[in-house]
Amino acid sequence: SRFPAEHTLPEQDADLRLAIVGRINVGKSMLLNAISGQDRAIVSEVPGTTRDAVDTLIDYEDQSVLIVDTAGLRRRGKIEPGIERYSALRSIRAIDRADVVVLLIDALELATSQDTHIAGYVLDSYKGIVLAVNKWDLARKLELGKDEVTRMVKARFKFASYAPICFVSALRGTGIKTLMTTARSVHTQWSRGLPRYGLRRTVLDAVARHPPATTGRHALKVYGVAQDQAAPPSFTFYVNRSDMVHFSYKRYLENALRGAYGFEGSPLRMRFKGRG
Repeated sequence: SRFPAEHTLPEQDADLRLAIVGRINVGKSMLLNAISGQDRAIVSEVPGTTRDAVDTLIDYEDQSVLIVDTAGLRRRGKIEPGIERYSALRSIRAIDRADVVVLLIDALELATSQDTHIAGYVLDSYKGIVLAVNKWDLARKLELGKDEVTRMVKARFKFASYAPICFVSALRGTGIKTLMTTARSVHTQWSRGLPRYGLRRTVLDAVARHPPATTGRHALKVYGVAQDQAAPPSFTFYVNRSDMVHFSYKRYLENALRGAYGFEGSPLRMRFKGRG
């Protein structure tokens, strides 16, 4: 009763907020230790050792990085009530707090349905994403090559084809520099603002090259586009009728933006505003 009614700790400032997510026992805590260079998190072969999201603030190449290690996630129907349920909720909140999310994949069991399920959480939050294949020190023993694994992973993550893929060994500490460089690059893309005139020109040129299909007597018309915000990159397209925007044409316009400006690892939030 003597405690204050409400007490929240201030959020730590950082140039980059990086969350590490993945299935249970995929090596998230070991990766945190490898990046930070210290035994910040408990590592165990027992699944579910990490129960809470752990924040670690480090300086990496003159940039402050807040790394959040999270509890392993399972499908909603598989999550046990009690501690595991709250661990899962905190992992999802860690995604919401992050700028970029590293989705850790196990080289021993590549790109499972659970991996794609977790990726769905990340994309629903419109966060930058990096796919990291862990335990790559076992690649020779498993007779795996980077080109082969890249094709396999991209095939399973078609809905996030823009996500870069890195190969790391949290145990050996290899691939960490490449992973961090990639995460920082994704953060730059995720935070990117585009020049207004260049953006409008890019979209209208794309529409001229491939006009929308006509439905009956009506045709979709695209009048212009504006970027509402960065982090995540969000765009409003001004059209005559928003109900006529087909999913395939939305994807075409997204690809036009990516072809012109990159946005590697960053989802794009797109909305279509009709007249009236």
